[in-house]
Amino acid sequence: MLGEVPNAAGQTPGISLRDKVSVSPDVVFRQMEGEMVLLDLATATYFGLDTVGARLWELLHADGSLERAFTVMRDEYDVAPPVLERDLLRLLEQLRQRGLVSVSTASRA
Repeated sequence: MLGEVPNAAGQTPGISLRDKVSVSPDVVFRQMEGEMVLLDLATATYFGLDTVGARLWELLHADGSLERAFTVMRDEYDVAPPVLERDLLRLLEQLRQRGLVSVSTASRA
């Protein structure tokens, strides 16, 4: 992860599964052989996502629900839920730091 250290639960501070994610309007993307290629038009920088990252991107692009993406991927992949949550939040933080997505934080009651 870039610049942030996960908490004891392995989560990135400030991001939770209840948050909503929006893909930047400056990002165009194309799936190629199961992977995803992203182009940030604002910086002319390319990014690549493996098949798991591509699946997350696809789900987030559909409706922005990180919780829904987690639920779908939990059912699709053979991974322990805490590990999946940690990995999704780490990837999301990397995408956010690069300006590819923005995160709308859910109110914490």
